[in-house]
Amino acid sequence: MHYHPDINKKDYKFFNLKICKAFLYENYIITEFNEGVDINFENFKELSKIIEESFKNEPFGFIANRVNSYSINLNDAALFNKTFPNAIAYAIVAYSPRTERIIEIENYFFKFNKKVFRNFENAITWVESTLIEKQVDN
Repeated sequence: MHYHPDINKKDYKFFNLKICKAFLYENYIITEFNEGVDINFENFKELSKIIEESFKNEPFGFIANRVNSYSINLNDAALFNKTFPNAIAYAIVAYSPRTERIIEIENYFFKFNKKVFRNFENAITWVESTLIEKQVDN
């Protein structure tokens, strides 16, 4: 199921990038990476620039809608962890047990507050509530 922004009923900006489609909201971003792409720190730079310009050093959430099969270069995990210390909530919407197993492996490399969901509504709710909790803590 491809993401449909009407689920959210909030203003967003849409970006059709080389490696993904991205939906940018006030304090989080939703991505759909393209089929077969191998995500590494280099080809992530276009999206990275959008994230950095949009959120600066403010806490933000990231929702990955894994409708397609793609890989993440785990050798670059440390660079992602260092570059996005303000990523407070990382939700993944998974549609198969295979994807969930892949995510389990990724969890050993990425230091983000990460949670896996089976639908968008729960992922969005979790990201929004996690961001609100972070604001209350500060």
